[in-house]
Amino acid sequence: MVRNKVAPRDWTRRRTAKRDRLEKVRPFVTGRVLDAGRMRAALEALLRPGDRVALEGDNQKQADFLAEALAGCDPEVVHDLHLLISSISLREHLDVFERGVARRLDFAYAGPQSVRMAQLLADGKVEVGAIHTYVELYARMFIDLTPNVALLCAEQADRDGNLFTGPGTEDTPTIAEAVAFSDGVTVVQVNEIVDEVPRVDIPGDWVDLIVRSPRPFALEPLFTRDPRHIGQVEILMAMMTLRGIYERHGVTTLNHGIGYDTAAIELLLPTYGEELGLRGKICRHWALNPPSDPHSRHRERLGRVGALLRRGAGHGTLCRRPP
Repeated sequence: MVRNKVAPRDWTRRRTAKRDRLEKVRPFVTGRVLDAGRMRAALEALLRPGDRVALEGDNQKQADFLAEALAGCDPEVVHDLHLLISSISLREHLDVFERGVARRLDFAYAGPQSVRMAQLLADGKVEVGAIHTYVELYARMFIDLTPNVALLCAEQADRDGNLFTGPGTEDTPTIAEAVAFSDGVTVVQVNEIVDEVPRVDIPGDWVDLIVRSPRPFALEPLFTRDPRHIGQVEILMAMMTLRGIYERHGVTTLNHGIGYDTAAIELLLPTYGEELGLRGKICRHWALNPPSDPHSRHRERLGRVGALLRRGAGHGTLCRRPP
């Protein structure tokens, strides 16, 4: 009986592919540092048609320099990419589809590009895999949506690739981990390259290439709110909430969401809350997840809530989750 010969399984396929990719970009690299002036050509050397690419695209910070370079790639060389972007916020995030560089998209939020996104869908220029929750999208990067390449951003890097993300860590470590442990390639634009980072938020072992961007990465404080813009409707809703929910049900532990409505409650607690005799009875334990904000309003919010705990609704604890 003749048996078909079974080809041996290649257990190093991904590792070999990564080594080949990095060899292709060697002309553009000194150590781990890419030449910013040749970023487009470097991406054309690194990427392959049909690659799955995670492009950051978080809620607030954007790897805009890398997005711009990607959108400028020659579609004859780089095409049919499958992009993973949690938040479609930049023009370049959709330019890649209009130019034919990318074809398929998995995302969580379209935001300011939602109208254009809808038009591209109607025109058949974007193929949507799924619209995910944020958690689902990042989780699936470890399972069935593992990127071949990640394009990320950070505040600083040293020449060994260790990253400091500053106050805006967001989901960068999650993406970097998913790519690093599947033998993908991680490219990070940074604002500065320094001798020593003040804190290692992402180890250099997870980072393959860094590039100093000619400008700081885009950062928009989506989740912070200026108290000056709180109106009479928000004030009324806050008073109703304090009287009808917090007082009635004795709410002591809470995680306030974002926006003017919750900001109004926080501002009214030391005044209206005091008048209702609620000091020490409600809102004693807080959990906040203050996002990054170049204008430091999230620090103002932390200060406001801290003041509430000291002199407002009552003494308590503030549990700040990691950014």
